[in-house]
Amino acid sequence: MTLLTFLSDYGLDDDFVGVCHGVIARIAPDVRVIDVTHGIPRHDVRTGALVLRRALPYFPPGVHLAVVDPEVGTQRRAVALRCADEDRVLVGPDNGLLSLAAQRFGGVVEAVDVTRSPHRLEAAAATFHGRDVFAPVAAAIAAGEPLAAAGEPLDADEILLIGMPLAMADGDGLVAHAIAFDRFGNVTLDVEHEELTGSGLRLGTPVRVNGRDARYATTFADVEAGGLLVYEDAYRTLALAVNRGSARDALGLELDAEVRISPA
Repeated sequence: MTLLTFLSDYGLDDDFVGVCHGVIARIAPDVRVIDVTHGIPRHDVRTGALVLRRALPYFPPGVHLAVVDPEVGTQRRAVALRCADEDRVLVGPDNGLLSLAAQRFGGVVEAVDVTRSPHRLEAAAATFHGRDVFAPVAAAIAAGEPLAAAGEPLDADEILLIGMPLAMADGDGLVAHAIAFDRFGNVTLDVEHEELTGSGLRLGTPVRVNGRDARYATTFADVEAGGLLVYEDAYRTLALAVNRGSARDALGLELDAEVRISPA
């Protein structure tokens, strides 16, 4: 594996990301490292899991390092997981962060507890496992070390899953939930393309969103400025937007808020 991707909530103001890159470069100098993002909101494991799940299909197979770890230094496990599809390996804390991406790639076929990995740096700090555990383990695997040699074998059924709300049909419409927001105020819902089959929602037609008039459209400019639309985003997930505005603010939505969408 010659590619290693890196996602975290570290931000770019401190030296955390750069130091992790340095550790990887010392262990695996020939491995290419691509940063997915380091802008995950602090301690927001679920947002990290969602971003990892939707972003990784656009990257070649490789080792995928993810660190959003509010329980660093506790008894939570550090893990490396091999996925069934495309032979991808996920490395990070066992707090649900890796679970959605693992499901996207066919589930886990091999799991290793790397908390005491022979690849980790010594003495490992209690508060910086990104540098001392996850980065060296990911680098070693990317450089060709066997996954089984990275730690103790673990039953794949023991891997923690992230809790998510569940959308459901409601007559001809849907009851969905706001599971993420972007910097434009667009709202990601828990409805993927395949789940729209059989609903009464038809592209180009008027709809109601929590009692407000909207349109099921293709892109933002399909409605007038300030208009509310329902659309499939770049990841083919149902979303809400206001053309040149914020759907989050317009609808007063918080995380996991219920969103009712029905034909007008």
